[in-house]
Amino acid sequence: MSPLLMILLSLTASQVGAKPINVTRSQFPKNFFFGTASSAYQMQYEGAVREGGRGPSIWDTFTHNHPEKIANGSNGDVAIDSYHRYKDDVDIMKDMGFNAYRFSLSWSRILPSGKLSGGVNMEGIKYYNNFIDKLISEGVEPFVTLFHWDSPQVLEQQYGGFLSQHIVEDFQDYANICFREFGDRVKYWITFNEPWSFSVGGYSTGTYAPGRCSSSEKSSCSMGDSGTEPYIVAHNQLLAHAAAVQVYRDKYQMEQKGKVSITIVSNWIIPYSNSKEDKDATKRALDFMYGWFMDPLTTGDYPLSMKTLVGNRLPKFTREQAKAVKGSFDFIGLNYYSARYARNTKQNSNSNKSYSTDSRTDQTVERNGTYIGPKAGSSWLYIYQKGIEELLLYTKKTYSNPTIYITENGVDEINNENLPLREALIDNTRIEFYRQHIFYVQRALRGGVDVRGYFAWSLFDNFEWVDGFSVRFGLNYINYKDGLKRYPKQSSRWFQKFLHH
Repeated sequence: MSPLLMILLSLTASQVGAKPINVTRSQFPKNFFFGTASSAYQMQYEGAVREGGRGPSIWDTFTHNHPEKIANGSNGDVAIDSYHRYKDDVDIMKDMGFNAYRFSLSWSRILPSGKLSGGVNMEGIKYYNNFIDKLISEGVEPFVTLFHWDSPQVLEQQYGGFLSQHIVEDFQDYANICFREFGDRVKYWITFNEPWSFSVGGYSTGTYAPGRCSSSEKSSCSMGDSGTEPYIVAHNQLLAHAAAVQVYRDKYQMEQKGKVSITIVSNWIIPYSNSKEDKDATKRALDFMYGWFMDPLTTGDYPLSMKTLVGNRLPKFTREQAKAVKGSFDFIGLNYYSARYARNTKQNSNSNKSYSTDSRTDQTVERNGTYIGPKAGSSWLYIYQKGIEELLLYTKKTYSNPTIYITENGVDEINNENLPLREALIDNTRIEFYRQHIFYVQRALRGGVDVRGYFAWSLFDNFEWVDGFSVRFGLNYINYKDGLKRYPKQSSRWFQKFLHH
């Protein structure tokens, strides 16, 4: 038994509930979606970066120009090659019992120049049509994400990508093509995946493409401004999202009868102490990660804490923009992985303005010598199962109980290439992770949260952004040394049993 599993199994009753955890498929409504999730570049599930007329994305540029920022200098050029193996991959998810699959489209595979004026790549359209048709033929509902951080490189060069409001019209055109070409079969659309991660990773810490940040944040960055750019990029994502939703509602929704929304990520945040200062800091931490997007979507404006602390660096919505953004969702996609403690920090008048310090919170995974939960493979992922229920209940209370799909939830382990295959397929930690998170989703459902689906991250091991191939998130093992062969892990067998009973 792994040390991590021993820790998980010895969790206190306050963490896992007084009774032993038992969760079954029958505890959920019959029309509840259970699926897996993926993204076009990340895995890179598609691979085939130079095939089928695809243009380069900012992640192609980032991984090739800055290999030192990616574990082992890897990239997503080939990844797991789902571009050529998608039929077999759909058969795998069908055999496991999943009834839904969330995946993203590559903007630059559909519009290689990023713009409608540069022409539509019909080979890319054909690929996605075939993929969608295969899913539907196997009874798997497609949930399609339009943007999972891989914007066309050409738009980055032309006007700075999401730093410019020019991106809004180009994204709207791209979305319109997708709705037109695929919307007769796709009934669930997600415009943006985790705009927080793209804004902060790409423009504050510089760890994600396009890798911008202030030199005050990291010595390796000197091209950006961590005090303004994350807010501009987030603002433009919200405007582009609203523009795409308007197109769908005006031109397609009545006939196609689908739903459109956005996926937000958030940690669950716990006060470091019972002091009022730390409780206030906890709310600010949630505002600066979750409320940053949920408040505009539900009220048409940013949280008061952000407006107060960020001031003029925070963009303002015009009256028309606020009206467009408010209510621009039919459901909320919610990604949950981890949790943090938050405590209050005082403002340092000498410090440079930066997103990382604007909330005046210190967020940590450790309190009084004890971690918030077991550490997974990635440095940022500490397991706190009950957080998914707390976040769902917080959303119900704070944002008028919207319809929610858990669009990502998962755990990884360090990739040990020296392990024999038989041992590498034993992932009891992942089984317990999913068992407990699904249990807490079911508790939230009983608590009145309108949650209608759960997507595990991920179907296969993948290219995990800056971690490259150094960690594994998959329910199914990818043998990178032997032709990318797929093997079911024990967690895959667990899901198969769970979904068939």
